[in-house]
Amino acid sequence: MEIRKLNIKLSDYKNAYFLGIGGIGMSALARYFKSLGWNVAGYDKTPSVLTTELQSEGIDIHFEDFNSSIPSPYTNKDETLVIITPAVPKNLGELMHFQFKEFEIVKRSEVLGLITQESKGLGVAGTHGKTTTSTMLAYILDQSETKCNAFLGGISANFNSNLVLNASAEYTVIEADEFDRSFLRLSPFASIITSADPDHLDIYGDASHFREGFEMYANLHPADGFVIQRYGLNLPTNAQTFTYGVNEVEADFSAHNLRYENERFLMDVSLPYEDLVDVELGIPGLHNAENALACIALCYQLEIELDVVCDALKTFKGVKRRFEYQIKSQKLIYIDDYAHHPTELKALIDSIKLMYPDRQVTGVFQPHLFSRTRDFFDGFAEQLSRLDEAIVMPIYPARELPIPGVTSDALLDAIKNDSKKILSPSEVVSYLSTKDEGVFLTIGAGDIDRIVPQLKEIWSE
Repeated sequence: MEIRKLNIKLSDYKNAYFLGIGGIGMSALARYFKSLGWNVAGYDKTPSVLTTELQSEGIDIHFEDFNSSIPSPYTNKDETLVIITPAVPKNLGELMHFQFKEFEIVKRSEVLGLITQESKGLGVAGTHGKTTTSTMLAYILDQSETKCNAFLGGISANFNSNLVLNASAEYTVIEADEFDRSFLRLSPFASIITSADPDHLDIYGDASHFREGFEMYANLHPADGFVIQRYGLNLPTNAQTFTYGVNEVEADFSAHNLRYENERFLMDVSLPYEDLVDVELGIPGLHNAENALACIALCYQLEIELDVVCDALKTFKGVKRRFEYQIKSQKLIYIDDYAHHPTELKALIDSIKLMYPDRQVTGVFQPHLFSRTRDFFDGFAEQLSRLDEAIVMPIYPARELPIPGVTSDALLDAIKNDSKKILSPSEVVSYLSTKDEGVFLTIGAGDIDRIVPQLKEIWSE
């Protein structure tokens, strides 16, 4: 696949106009350009917490299609950069107007590519763990003397933002997203690659082409850069490469003796020339141990002091909707998680069984995309069967039309669990409101997060 090369400089513009400004990644860019003193405005389909925050920060946002009635100063095409998200419909009047007037229209990933050309980009790529790992890395660097700028794919609990700014920092942390092959537009100096399990097969076609995308990304790194990749990935690259893995003794960086003691999640770490004992993680979970190990490996190569790294890991609060505790009492535990792939489900359930081995576990899962449900149907069924009680919500379609035979009813039939049911969002709230003991999980990448405040309020009372 040929990736378009932009022949522009950000310094040539002073206005940024966003189509789809309320997205998690787009909003971070909007904040970035606002911090540079640019005029920033944009359109989104619906108001949200993020759009309200952006408006309070002085960014003009509207929710109706202005068509050709674009406000000043964004009518000057020589000074205005139009930034779009793939979620924006091609028949949006504003988009068609900008196309007709021959404005420079770029994707979010292309802008990040320009930014990484002007700094040392630290990418975090992988099917799973990108957001938590990149946020963890940004927090560690921010706690050190090195500092960084960072564009995050979630709201950091430490920063309460998806953007980290340190104007003089030489490093920029980027979540390198494989969707739509976006990460191939970046210019990374170094990267963590957490996984390459097939996903987005509606775009890549098959597992081999998906793997090929990650190989192409690994080869974007310069010879003096480096790639930290999960043990067993074996992605070829011209850069220096180092491996990491939990309980992988042959990896360059290995974590072992993972344990949950007195409400503390601990692990020991083997580095190339020394060992770390009792490394404490602020957020628990087997997958977070792996994410932390990857950050340790990258920071080791950046020569960040290990004491600083360990202190930051201990005080890292995580990302909203990633293994996020909503209720934590003696009788009832409620965790909300973004997992939307069988491998992520497995990591979540493995962690819960390690931490709460004697507790009844109920999981509410909202499948995300018809194509993903079809492609990983057996994997979803296998993992959901491990729950003591499985509740499945209707499939969240996002950008897709239904696929015949791909339904939540079919998934429920495949779950080998005596306690299982399909419920709508309102039915989930009503059903769970009668429960007062056990471990409860809401899981998915759609709009399942809308019921989280309701459940939290009910159980808090």
